[in-house]
Amino acid sequence: MIRILFFAEAVTLAHVARCISIANKLHEQGKYYIGLASDARFDKVVGETSCQRIPLYSVSSEFFAKRLATGMPVYDVETLSKYVDEDVGIINQFHPDFIFGDFRLSLAISSKLTKIPYATITNAYWSPYANISYPVPELLLTRFFGVNFAQLLFDIVRPAVFKCHSLALNITCIKYGLQPFCCDMRDAYTHADYTLYSDIESLVPMHPLPKNHMFIGPVLWSVQVPLPDWWALIPDDRPIIFVSLGSSGDKKLLPLILQTTSRMPVTTICATASKSFSCDGYPNVFVSDFLPAEEVVEKANIVICNGGSPMVYQSLIKEKAVIGIPANLDQYLMMTITQKTGKGMLIRSGKLNATALENAINESLKIANQSSWIDESSLFSIEKIENIINEGVKEPLINSVFQ
Repeated sequence: MIRILFFAEAVTLAHVARCISIANKLHEQGKYYIGLASDARFDKVVGETSCQRIPLYSVSSEFFAKRLATGMPVYDVETLSKYVDEDVGIINQFHPDFIFGDFRLSLAISSKLTKIPYATITNAYWSPYANISYPVPELLLTRFFGVNFAQLLFDIVRPAVFKCHSLALNITCIKYGLQPFCCDMRDAYTHADYTLYSDIESLVPMHPLPKNHMFIGPVLWSVQVPLPDWWALIPDDRPIIFVSLGSSGDKKLLPLILQTTSRMPVTTICATASKSFSCDGYPNVFVSDFLPAEEVVEKANIVICNGGSPMVYQSLIKEKAVIGIPANLDQYLMMTITQKTGKGMLIRSGKLNATALENAINESLKIANQSSWIDESSLFSIEKIENIINEGVKEPLINSVFQ
């Protein structure tokens, strides 16, 4: 039986969820023994899994969010070295034939030290081959100088900033006797023997890709929780809006969003991700900590989210209109390319107000539930993953830059 080991960097739920989704589908094939190394912080949400669980240290989600908000590199050499040592220990104990990682940047080093083929799961807009522009996220620049001038400054400093974000990984490579490989942050985020883009290929314009970079389609996942008691009480005579800012969303935005929708002729369903909020006095707003996204998105006309790829793809595949309110660069990149499809609208979180949101909802209602433009061949299938595993196991490290 082929042994597969997943490493999920638990700074956000999305990285853990993608690994669990793929791991469960591989388990169903009956040909693999699977381990999942991950911090336990989201265990109450993800529930039981079909794979062996292995404890793994990740920096806190709060620390991660603060670093993104300031534009600072998330990891330093000390942290990455700690990660590499822990990775290697887990690999040597589990003895995998193949490794998958989601935002576990240290695996670019630890997989080479242990000579195990490694695939990273990422998004195509982080690829060095992505043919895209980079919108300025919510930083001090935008607060002090306004968006337009901040964008000009960001365009100037971005190459240097991206390079700065790669330095710690390069230094860590040298520390472990390997050649540095990063030119900038995009290399750090996507480097592996196999780079797997969890995206719809037609959505992200790309330069020609090397053979070991490939699209596998969006990896969808939904919280496995029962529907709340109020589910049967939701009226069906008005448009339904699903609000979910996710584990990394800014809870300060929720009051404005729900106050605005409560005044409109719509019904709002909100998943708060355990962020406390009272909706007393809002008869058309239904709130729960967590909800099964697949079922709620199916019921909704519009989805309001933080612009992160998991909820955006969940909505696009279900042919729903999306309003994204991003804060960090990952969310801005996803919503920028989504907006170009005509199925999504981007509202800067720093510019959110009731009027902008109400206008976006009214515009989105015009495009909600339109026919899909998504080619089914671009969706995720477990066969794509199995093909990669088979190639990696038969011809290990064929694409490694460290050979």
